[in-house]
Amino acid sequence: MLLRYQFLLLLWCTLLTRAAAQSATSAAVSTLAGTAGSKGSADGAGAAARFSRPMGVAVDAGGNVYVADTDNHVIRKITAAGQVSTLAGTAGQKGFADGIGPAARLFNPVGLALDAQGTLYVADTGNNVIRKITPDGAISTLAGAAGLPGTADGVGAAARFNQPHALAVDAAGNVLVADTYNHTVRRISPAGAVTTLAGTPKRIGSLDGPGTAAGFRYPYGIAVEASGALYVADNGNMTVRRIGADGTVSTLAGKVRKFGNADGTGAEARFGAPSGMALGASGTLYVADAAGMVVRQINPATGQVGTLAGDANSPGSADGSAAAARFKSPLGLAIGPGGAVYVADGRNHTVRVIR
Repeated sequence: MLLRYQFLLLLWCTLLTRAAAQSATSAAVSTLAGTAGSKGSADGAGAAARFSRPMGVAVDAGGNVYVADTDNHVIRKITAAGQVSTLAGTAGQKGFADGIGPAARLFNPVGLALDAQGTLYVADTGNNVIRKITPDGAISTLAGAAGLPGTADGVGAAARFNQPHALAVDAAGNVLVADTYNHTVRRISPAGAVTTLAGTPKRIGSLDGPGTAAGFRYPYGIAVEASGALYVADNGNMTVRRIGADGTVSTLAGKVRKFGNADGTGAEARFGAPSGMALGASGTLYVADAAGMVVRQINPATGQVGTLAGDANSPGSADGSAAAARFKSPLGLAIGPGGAVYVADGRNHTVRVIR
């Protein structure tokens, strides 16, 4: 019975890896909005729209794409038909203010995540706070105090963050935060209580282990699976980490501080600057490698890393097949309906899609 189970597990892992490889060869990259090399703040359809270093992206069930337009200090929305509009903030006017639409102010927003009710959460990085935007367009502050970086846990405005860069929402409605310059992973409960889940504030490290005994170096991306396990793009360590449902941190792929672009299994793989992350419906973990100029894919069951699209260390803006496509500092990732992978292509000032 045990041998049969082992055989079935091996077969499942083989098929999943093969499916991932097939998707890589058959995938195609296109530009959804913006024009490569032409930054700005214009609303409009497709290529007529302009962005300025978009760094975060999220997609709702209706196919609407939300973009953290970082250097414009705004949140944009791209409809399923490709029409771009400004959802919150006013382009070029950084600051801090809650409100509706253009009355709100943000400061270099980066990470985005949606919950099941359609509330959009924003890592307002420059303000050191976590914001939320309701479906009617009202923006408010969930946790943290603008202009006051720190490490404190607590409820709402009593908590402190230090340039949080990425968010994810779990099935229970908890908001998970990659608190980048504190080198920690935080959790915000639906009631607004902030706790530190893993890492120790302001202590750079790379150790695996339980909770605060583990170390991170500028965690930049985060994704959560149905089981409650988390994946973290440990940007400064050039690795991808896993936090189990019991809080234990382990290294899934990459080797600490070993820069590269090699595909492979576990510690054989190399990353340049793992950044945004997203989990597909099949369980595949996608990682934007900002320094490698590629989008990678990982089988979490085996640690097998492959390249989904782009050419390592070859920046550009070309659309086309997965191998022919080029990126220039891909940063944020999100999965849309049908499994499409959306990419905030930062230095190209565009939003791309891999299908």
